[in-house]
Amino acid sequence: MSLQFHYDVVDAHGNKHTGELTAVSHKDALLQLSQKRLIVVDLSEIKVRQDEGHTWKSLKREDLILAMYEVASMLKSGVNIGDAIEAQSLSAAHPKLKSAFKLAVKTLQHGGTFEQAIVAANLALPEYVYQMIKAGELSGQLGIALSDACEQMQYDLDVSNETRNALIYPSILVLSGISAVIMMFVYVVPSFTNLLEHADKLPFLAWAVLSMGKWANQHGILLILILLSPVVVGYFAWKNNATRMKILEFIEKLPVVGDWISQSDVASWSKVLSALIKNRIELTQALDLAQVSVRMPGRKLSLGKAKSAVRAGESLSKALEQYKCLTPTGYNLIRVGEKSGRLDEMLGALATLYTNQGRQRMKKLLILIEPVAILSIGVAIGVIITGIMLAITSANDIPL
Repeated sequence: MSLQFHYDVVDAHGNKHTGELTAVSHKDALLQLSQKRLIVVDLSEIKVRQDEGHTWKSLKREDLILAMYEVASMLKSGVNIGDAIEAQSLSAAHPKLKSAFKLAVKTLQHGGTFEQAIVAANLALPEYVYQMIKAGELSGQLGIALSDACEQMQYDLDVSNETRNALIYPSILVLSGISAVIMMFVYVVPSFTNLLEHADKLPFLAWAVLSMGKWANQHGILLILILLSPVVVGYFAWKNNATRMKILEFIEKLPVVGDWISQSDVASWSKVLSALIKNRIELTQALDLAQVSVRMPGRKLSLGKAKSAVRAGESLSKALEQYKCLTPTGYNLIRVGEKSGRLDEMLGALATLYTNQGRQRMKKLLILIEPVAILSIGVAIGVIITGIMLAITSANDIPL
């Protein structure tokens, strides 16, 4: 079992240092410090709170990004890699992060690189983060490269959160409407099902509504299973890669939804590619990594063809234009970036452009969803009420 210690030491030059370390015992901590030729002034065990070892709490992406931001900030401030990682292994906000950074510390202590240490930590980081870290180590700008990677991860998270938040209200509206219709069928309509004894004298709409209400009341569990089955089938279909690709291909062809997701895809692709090129990742390798951020099969296929053309010696702007990956504005921005040597800046501008266009598409989608949902719910409830009213009015013609 590892313990944490706080120490005050003096080095060979008479400089005082304060910090924390992990050791199996007080004696082991003294040994570690003495091996570094440090004179121990004070060494005390840090009492760890009992709840810090609990790892049941899920690790959120926000926690992970914040931890990596802290490491990047320390590196940019001149803190060496070992101290930065060790500090996180002792003070990270989440228990799982502490465990991960302790693995990274061990890798560094055995002579591993920072990239190898982060790989050993087994954190759920996008592939481009490792490449940017590797490029940062080679260029001597590790802190800047890691900071850029964190900014890209934060951008991806912001886009994901924005999309989810935008769909909350339409989802609540649709679910509320469906619930209202079910409640009417289960609790209101069955009150009039006694009129089905004279079904031959009821209008068809009245008979259909009353029959459905009677069935729903008698088979409530089956009704719930039928309503849940599309959700279950959809979940397992999405888990299957081949089926998921077909679903995405269908979505991509939809007039508003497909355009919105495609704009979002291009924005993510441009932002990742910009960050990779800025950190001196070779263009074809950067294109490989950026393509992972693209979800829609059609867009991914066209970008893959453009990547092959670049490998064959074509310029990026011509390759993208040849396979119709972007808009004319996008081609112009990339062409200017290639000529001026500021491709990363132009790709960043392109990401901003497509992000804004994607938001406009999203707003159009939401504008369509709300009235369609309200209209559909209104029609369903109107049909039920009309059927009940027809049944009531027809009761006057039924002999008692």
